[in-house]
Amino acid sequence: MKRVYNFSAGPSMLPEAVLKRAAAEMLNVNGTGQSAMEMSHRSANFLPIIENAEANLRKLMNISDEYAVLFLQGGAWTQFSMVPINLAGVEAGAERKNAAYIDTGIWAAKMGGEAAKYVNMRCAASSKAQGYTFIPAAPPPNSDDAFYAICYNNTIMGSAWQSPPETGAVPLVADISSCILSAPLDVSRFGLLFAGAQKNLGPAGCTIVIIKKELAGKAPSWTPEMLRYDTHIKEKSLFNTPPCYCIYVIGLVLEWLLEQGGVAEMRKRNIEKAAMLYDYIDNSPFYIAPVQKESRSLMNVRFAVREDDGEKRGQLEKRFIAEAENEGLVNLAGHRLAGGLRASIYNAMPLDGVKTLINFMDKFRR
Repeated sequence: MKRVYNFSAGPSMLPEAVLKRAAAEMLNVNGTGQSAMEMSHRSANFLPIIENAEANLRKLMNISDEYAVLFLQGGAWTQFSMVPINLAGVEAGAERKNAAYIDTGIWAAKMGGEAAKYVNMRCAASSKAQGYTFIPAAPPPNSDDAFYAICYNNTIMGSAWQSPPETGAVPLVADISSCILSAPLDVSRFGLLFAGAQKNLGPAGCTIVIIKKELAGKAPSWTPEMLRYDTHIKEKSLFNTPPCYCIYVIGLVLEWLLEQGGVAEMRKRNIEKAAMLYDYIDNSPFYIAPVQKESRSLMNVRFAVREDDGEKRGQLEKRFIAEAENEGLVNLAGHRLAGGLRASIYNAMPLDGVKTLINFMDKFRR
């Protein structure tokens, strides 16, 4: 069967070269006679895999020794709890600490809501009333805030920060799940970054955490051992059995990125792809992109049929999705909480995929 163009927001498409290499090495990785999914995580065979993955991620993102790089499980949801517990947790019965977040979409709101179980979480700014169609100005944090949290790229709503807000001495925390390695990012501006693998890195099952080491080791005594950053730093991500095969594939993706020219080259390609798609939508009498231009994501292009009748619009979009699938263009439905249509064009999406989508959109319009 011919490969389709997969526009899923996650799990998403991987580079074809990576998939072919993983298939070729399925029974024998690095001459070990084993699959990466069979290896003991503490064996001499697996250690080079995780060590090389960390080294290449540090190279691609220019991560200094001030930061620890962790390969964890639990997805972004677990980080929504680990961040407040470790950065602002207090002993039982003690007064809660304060923290803030910017509400730019559904995942940012979920992050703020989960953190509110552990800290006094303040919504410093929001674009919810305007349908999350832009990134609001970020007011400065309060001096007593334990951290300041943002979702850097809003997968569902199709918006993204163009540069991180200034937070001074207050650690800036960001969920970068759907934009990691899509463009250069100054890690030194952040106290902590986290990203689920299933969008730009590899298969679902692993979460990357990049944390300034000085922020670890402050978790209260009641913190479960698995939820302590210092535990995982001390054990070099091997405190328990990690998602070994996922880490192996992440390592292949990182090697592929280096071969392609690194993050700067990815940014160039991603700008070209996104500009082509947004330009078509903006100049079309049939489609509309609801996110304001200065806040648009390079990774998740949200759009809709330009139709005032909601029922008719819904019918047209259902037909669009079905006919697109027949053309080998899959997973173009918008998120169930946002509706409409969405094309996720991560690093692995080739330019030809975007061109094919635009050709179909024009055919469907006609």
